[in-house]
Amino acid sequence: MKKIRISAVSYTNTKPFLYGLQHTDIINQIDLSLDIPADCAQKLIDDQVDIGLIPVAATLNLPEWHLVSDYCIGAVGAVNSVFVFSNCPIDEVEVLQLDPESRSSNNLARVLLKNYWKLNPALVTNADDYGKSQDTNTAFVQIGDRTFGKADSYRYVYDLAEEWTKFTGLPFTFAAWIANKPIPQSFIETLNLSLQYGLDHRDELFKEMPMRNDFDIKDYLMHKIDYLLSDKKKEALYLFLDYIKKLN
Repeated sequence: MKKIRISAVSYTNTKPFLYGLQHTDIINQIDLSLDIPADCAQKLIDDQVDIGLIPVAATLNLPEWHLVSDYCIGAVGAVNSVFVFSNCPIDEVEVLQLDPESRSSNNLARVLLKNYWKLNPALVTNADDYGKSQDTNTAFVQIGDRTFGKADSYRYVYDLAEEWTKFTGLPFTFAAWIANKPIPQSFIETLNLSLQYGLDHRDELFKEMPMRNDFDIKDYLMHKIDYLLSDKKKEALYLFLDYIKKLN
């Protein structure tokens, strides 16, 4: 049987999923690669993989896509790893540096700026001084492990999942298991069982993971990341895509 090619985000929030994939029989059925979110999405777009745990905004670049799991990387309220860090209040931001590793979170920032905060700062991609600007009116989007321990380092910090919930009343879906072609239902069921196994064994995972003094990884993976792709998260996913389409 030909192996299913899977790309997954390499951040800490994916560790429970990876634990499940690597500790169940599905590992013999897949070819697994670990990537940053933007590369994970590009591999699916380029048909280098069959399934990706990809930023949901990237689905807009796929001619065909299917949700193939009951699980996702989501949040109900604050997620504590997707931020706008700012040197000033959000309504005084004149320049927003976008995260070079992200698609969904950059678009989430843009959606909130336009529709919630009613702001239109200059957006900079691949800024030379990304994340380091001392300019009073500059802020930057940053996601994932690079944000751990940073929330206390900036005077103005905006958790984008929390701001989305304030705006819409919905949870948020950052990444989902997406296929670029039909996948056999039998494999989808096996995938769900493996992902659930990982979630059920987070305590064992914690014994293998290095912990940090400046960030509560256990709380993050047990409470801040919400892994079930609920109906409300699906509603949020499609609403987010609609907002993205209206950005330009």
